[in-house]
Amino acid sequence: MGTPDFIRALRKKIGNTPLWLSSVTAVVVRDDQVLLAKRADNGEWTPVTGIIDPGEQPADAAAREVLEETGIVAVPQRLAMVHVTDPVVYDNGDQTQYLDLVFRFGWQSGVPHPADGENTAADWFPLDDLPPMSDDMRERIAAALADEQTAHYVFSPPSPGGA
Repeated sequence: MGTPDFIRALRKKIGNTPLWLSSVTAVVVRDDQVLLAKRADNGEWTPVTGIIDPGEQPADAAAREVLEETGIVAVPQRLAMVHVTDPVVYDNGDQTQYLDLVFRFGWQSGVPHPADGENTAADWFPLDDLPPMSDDMRERIAAALADEQTAHYVFSPPSPGGA
């Protein structure tokens, strides 16, 4: 799908100015495996990620992204992590930063495949044999796999004397 229409409309008005957006990461688990997609834009393996559409519930957005990108039907099990990504500057100069909600999902049906052109591959990987990926993505997976029933919140305490 690529860039959502609502962001294209915003970009026509604001150009490359930084946008603060909400996103989801879906860590889909089946037995002792995790679903990963190989991104077409940078070739990296990641859990499924995507932007929340205006008015869309975050868990619905994550389930939609999993289905759209990999052809997998999955159900949310819990919110695992809430964090802010590092700023992103895309090749066209667009600047964005995301409030990302990481969910653990359980596989329900389907065989993974790159379903919408955003990925070049999608497959199950054993939890103890993941392909190379960023520390950020590994942290998202770890949060989703943790036995904790509450979400992990990334917290940066204010510096002394700060506003």
